[in-house]
Amino acid sequence: MYRRREGSGGLLLLTLLAVLQIAAECGVISPCRPGFSEDVYKVGLPDIIEKGQPLFTVRFVDCSRGGLVRFECNNPEDFRIEADGVVYAARDLQLSGPQTSALLIKAIDDTTQQQWITLARLTPSTQQVMELASDPAVSKDLKEITFPSRNLDSQLKRMKRDWVIPPINVAENLRAPFPQELVRIRSDHDKNRSLRYSVTGPGADQPPTGIFLIDPISGELSLNKPLDREHIPNFHLRAHAVDLNGNQVENPIDIVINVIDMNDNRPEFNHPIWNGTVPEGSKPGTVVMTVTAVDKDDPKTSNGMIRYKILSQTPDSPTSNMFTINNKTGGIITVAAGLDREKVPQYMLIVQATDMEGSPIYGLSNTATAVIRVTDINDNPPEFTADTFFGEVHENRVNVIVANLTVTDKDQPNTQAWNAVYKITGGDPTGRFSVPTDPTNNEGLVTVVKPIDYEMHRVYVLTVEARNEEPLARGIHSPRQSTATVTIRVLDVNESPYFDPNPKLIKLEEGKPAESMLTTFTAQDPDRFMQQSIRYTRLSDPANWLRIDPNNGRITTMAVLDRESPFVKNSMYNATFLATDNGNPFATGTGTLQIYLMDINDNAPRVFPQEVEICEKPEPNAINITAIDGDLMPNAGPFAFELANMPVDVKRNWTITRISGDYAQLRLKIGFLESGIYDLPIIITDSGNLPLFNTSHLRVKVCQCDINGDCTDQQHIMAAGLGTGAIIAILLCIIILLILVLLFVVWMKRRDKERQAKQLLIDPEDDVRDNILKYDEEGGGEEDQDYDLSQLQQPDTLEPDVIKPVGIRRLDERPLHPEPQYPMRSAAPHPGDIGDFINEGLKAADNDPTAPPYDSLLVFDYEGSGSTAGSLSSLNSSSSGGDQDYDYLNDWGPRFRKLADMYGGSDD
Repeated sequence: MYRRREGSGGLLLLTLLAVLQIAAECGVISPCRPGFSEDVYKVGLPDIIEKGQPLFTVRFVDCSRGGLVRFECNNPEDFRIEADGVVYAARDLQLSGPQTSALLIKAIDDTTQQQWITLARLTPSTQQVMELASDPAVSKDLKEITFPSRNLDSQLKRMKRDWVIPPINVAENLRAPFPQELVRIRSDHDKNRSLRYSVTGPGADQPPTGIFLIDPISGELSLNKPLDREHIPNFHLRAHAVDLNGNQVENPIDIVINVIDMNDNRPEFNHPIWNGTVPEGSKPGTVVMTVTAVDKDDPKTSNGMIRYKILSQTPDSPTSNMFTINNKTGGIITVAAGLDREKVPQYMLIVQATDMEGSPIYGLSNTATAVIRVTDINDNPPEFTADTFFGEVHENRVNVIVANLTVTDKDQPNTQAWNAVYKITGGDPTGRFSVPTDPTNNEGLVTVVKPIDYEMHRVYVLTVEARNEEPLARGIHSPRQSTATVTIRVLDVNESPYFDPNPKLIKLEEGKPAESMLTTFTAQDPDRFMQQSIRYTRLSDPANWLRIDPNNGRITTMAVLDRESPFVKNSMYNATFLATDNGNPFATGTGTLQIYLMDINDNAPRVFPQEVEICEKPEPNAINITAIDGDLMPNAGPFAFELANMPVDVKRNWTITRISGDYAQLRLKIGFLESGIYDLPIIITDSGNLPLFNTSHLRVKVCQCDINGDCTDQQHIMAAGLGTGAIIAILLCIIILLILVLLFVVWMKRRDKERQAKQLLIDPEDDVRDNILKYDEEGGGEEDQDYDLSQLQQPDTLEPDVIKPVGIRRLDERPLHPEPQYPMRSAAPHPGDIGDFINEGLKAADNDPTAPPYDSLLVFDYEGSGSTAGSLSSLNSSSSGGDQDYDYLNDWGPRFRKLADMYGGSDD
């Protein structure tokens, strides 16, 4: 049977093959056969299956063929199987009834086209659980889960087809006694050795622990406490088999325990009270609101399928079935017409939610309240409370309310469907009234917006229509009560007289003489139904030119009208007059009279400017002058300019040339004119009809000019001439100042003479009066008196009766060169030698370089003791010059005779 091969290697291989063939024939080693692990799979499925949900797995043993095996089923519309053997739902399925359905599954080898077939029996999980729960013998005859056997002692082992463990379904909320056996786990190796079984996973050795227990010897898996699907819907455990030494003898197998839902939870509404709205007048089928409830039970089963129902409606008007509810979605809609907010503003519905698809026997229920508020629409127009309203108003009054219009509206207050809008539809063609709405009470306020004249209309009859801000709903029309009539009576009042036209314009030439009649300016009284008289008075007449007759309004002049008056602006003169009636109370009105004064040639021209400057030498200077005329064209320019004939030197020194109709040029006719101010008479003639001329004097200041032709600063100061009045005032001030200075000098001279006369009789060393100096402030001494009294004296009028001592200088003197040293002057030895002493002092003063360059009174600041020359004021004298005899002074020489005459004579 086998071909013999040469060599020991071939002989060994042939021997091994023979041994394997004999072992297979004897049943010691079974060869690997491809196919499904089970001929029939028992699968428990939930009642409701979603599309794409994995259901179970079939296991195919291919014995490492390496070929591609594809799976098919006989019901591809409901189920599909993938290449890994997992069966999925092809669409949403619902298993009903206790019957079991079969699914045929085929495996096809694409290479050899060999086929294998298995059968899957599909049973609803609820039916399976009920069978387990109702059969007390289940615990005695448990379903076994056997580990696939394997040979650990040889490389070639006999592979038993593996079990596909279907999920174990356990109902929640099972009652005692516990534990309750679920399944038995067994291994083929327990026949020849002792094994120990265990399970791991959540519910066993992981939290929550203690739910599932396993007998380690028998392998019975038990439930130790009730299950709650809402807490944990399924458990994934793993079963293990080990020997007494703890060595694993089987590969672990997975066990899935599904918790079957029981109807143990009532539906719960999301809110106890639901609020919704629906407009009044809504048609049947209008969606109002949606109420929802939730059930913790499995929504894929009837336990979690909720149905809704309306139990009651309050109130039941107009019918008891105004609303209905969608039993699956909870949507509330209207089913009857007649919703009217004004009759029933709100409905209250009691809504029930029941699980088990609304079964009244097996389902659990709960209720909630649905509050439906009927919202307002504008289905009620405003209606007036009366057909006619009345009011009255005085004429010429505006912004006053004359009538209040009241309306009623059944719609919801303070909404657009309730707020009224009033409109005048007749009786007011000129728009003198308006009807705004009072926001607080919705009334219409008839208001006068334009003045009303009693003499034109005594009564107004208005037609007013009331509407809402929101248009009326479709099909609703305004009734007759939405329109009313308003009768308004006008009351007469005393109105003010009025001038027409106002202002009144008249034109006339200026120069109207006094007592000339100008015009009649009268006012009219609008009160035609009152017999009243009007008197006129002058209200404003700036120039006091006009007079008005109080009875007839005639206006006459009181003075000559002059267009050139400062009260006339742009040839217009305005005067205002007052008209007053004799009503009770009296009324007044004002009118303005505008007088346009036409110009006449009544103003002679005059030169402008009135003062000019020119250089002593005429070149290159020339002066442009013009003329000013108070009249208007053509009574003004062009002007004619001419120099007057007198004085004769005007035309000899000056010449004037006309440049244009308004300008002329003045220049020197001679080569040089001495600086000074010259008045040039110029004759200017205007161009009026019967022209006027005037001799106007131009003041010309002739000055010395620099190289640029401008007057020097000194000449500018001289030429900045002042007016005659200013010059006279300045001269008067100067004269008064000179008189005051002269009086002061005379007084000082007289006083000095008296003091000198008295000092002649006193020994200079004994007199201390002049040595005491008076100060206005404390501190300082004679050296601080650095002021120069000589500035108040005129040197040419004073006598040198005070001699400066040698070696003594004023502090304020500033010599031009160092002061030379002069010999000390001797004191006066005897009064008889005083003349020689004075001559020596005079000679010393003349040779003194610090003295002024003219003979003057020398002022000494220092007059104390120690002066070598002494003091002339030390002469003994009394306070009065007439108390002593000074005739002895005649003996001192001719220089003292005059002094003797002054002090020795009589008081005259």
